[in-house]
Amino acid sequence: MSRLSIPRGQLSRCRLPAAAAVVVALLAGCAGDNEREMQSGAEQIYGRAHAAMENSNYRNAITYYEMLEARYPFSNQAKQAQIDLIYAYYRNGERESAIDAATQFERENPTHPRVDYALYMRGLASFEGQANWFHRLARVDLSRRPPVRARESFTAFSQLLQRYPKSIYAADARQRMIFLRNRLAEHENHVARYYLERRAYLAAINRAGNTMSTYEGAPAVAESMRIMIDGYRALGMTDLADDTRAVLAASFPEAAVAQKKTEDEPWYKFW
Repeated sequence: MSRLSIPRGQLSRCRLPAAAAVVVALLAGCAGDNEREMQSGAEQIYGRAHAAMENSNYRNAITYYEMLEARYPFSNQAKQAQIDLIYAYYRNGERESAIDAATQFERENPTHPRVDYALYMRGLASFEGQANWFHRLARVDLSRRPPVRARESFTAFSQLLQRYPKSIYAADARQRMIFLRNRLAEHENHVARYYLERRAYLAAINRAGNTMSTYEGAPAVAESMRIMIDGYRALGMTDLADDTRAVLAASFPEAAVAQKKTEDEPWYKFW
C-alpha cells in the first residue's frame, strides 16, 4: 500500500491545535498551583495572626495582619484581617489607627454584614479618654476641654443605632451615648457660663437654650436652665426668668432649690 502523503503546510497546521492544548493545560496547572499556594500562604499568615491575638500579643498580630493584606490582598483571609485589625489596633492602644481602619472598612464594604461592628469600634475608639480613673482622681474638669472626640464617638454610635437598631452592639452604644450627650452638654454650659461672666447675657442665653434643645433630658440641662435664668434676670426679663424657673422646678427639683438659694443670697458679703 502506498503511504498517504500530507503536504508539509497541512502537517504544521495539524500540530498547532495539539501544541496549543498542551500550553493551555500547562497554564491551567500553573494557575491552579498559584491559587493553592496563595490560599496556603494566606491561611498560614492568618493562623499566626490569630494565634497572636489569642495570646493578647496585639503588636505581633498587627504585624501579621498587615503582612497578609500586603501579600494576599484579594484573599478571603485578607478581608477578615481588615476586621481583626480594627480590634488589634484598639487593644494595642493605637486609637487613631483603629478609627482609620474602621472607617476604611465601612467605605470599602458598605454592604458587609460586619459594618455594625466597624461603626461600634469607631465609636469606642473615639470614646476612650472621655472619662477614666485618672480624671476622677485628679478632678479634671472635662467640660473645659473641646469635645472633638466626644462628638465623633456620638456620631458613630448614632449611625450604628440608626442603621442597625437590632445589632448586638446597639445596647452598649446607647448607654455610651447617654454619657456623651451629657459630656457635650456640659461643655456647652461651660461656654455659656463664660459668656455670662463677661456680661454677654444674650449670647449666654442663646447658647444655653441651644443646649436645652439639642441635649434634651441630659442632667447638664439643669445647669443650662440656671444660666438662662441668670441671664434673663441680668437683662431685667423677669417674666422669662420666672417661666424658665418653673420649668426647672418641674424637671429638676433639686437644681431649682439650689437656684433659689443662689438668688436669695445677698449681693454683699462680710469677711
